[in-house]
Amino acid sequence: MKGIMESIHEIIERKIKSAENIVSAVAENVSIMVRDMITDSGKTGEALIESMQNIIGATISAVIKTGKNLEDGVKALVIGTLKGMNLKGEEAFTVTATLAGAIIEITAEARTDLATAARGVIRGAIHSAKESGIDAEKVASAAAMGALKAAYRINEETGDKVKAAITGTFDGIKVVVKEPYI
Repeated sequence: MKGIMESIHEIIERKIKSAENIVSAVAENVSIMVRDMITDSGKTGEALIESMQNIIGATISAVIKTGKNLEDGVKALVIGTLKGMNLKGEEAFTVTATLAGAIIEITAEARTDLATAARGVIRGAIHSAKESGIDAEKVASAAAMGALKAAYRINEETGDKVKAAITGTFDGIKVVVKEPYI
């Protein structure tokens, strides 16, 4: 019997290969997986993000294996996760920060481009905020802080690279980061 991560990886990889638009395909599938996890486990919020390591890892792995754009794949992962969780209010900001940190940590384990992944996190958070009516600047900044904290836990050089990649304006939204990062 195949492991959970391997099964998720195969599903996401198949969807990526057959999709014209990686963002739509991955986001929709991740959203369904997240809703199923909520139904099956009863977990929500940050507790759910902790349980999502297989989905995050399998999605990043499938994007890398298919040679697709990592930024788009991570953007889709964030969009799908936040859509599946259907968060509102302050919880949306804390969960987005936790999700961003988890994505950076798992991307680091995959030994791939953390700056590109961090930009995908920010763009996914902004897209999700605009779709759900949440303050896009606040959610983008929460995502940036979560990504930075995870990157600086890895090491200072990694943190500096991620900081440089996510400082500025994305999709018309200014990303604000404040020290301390750890």
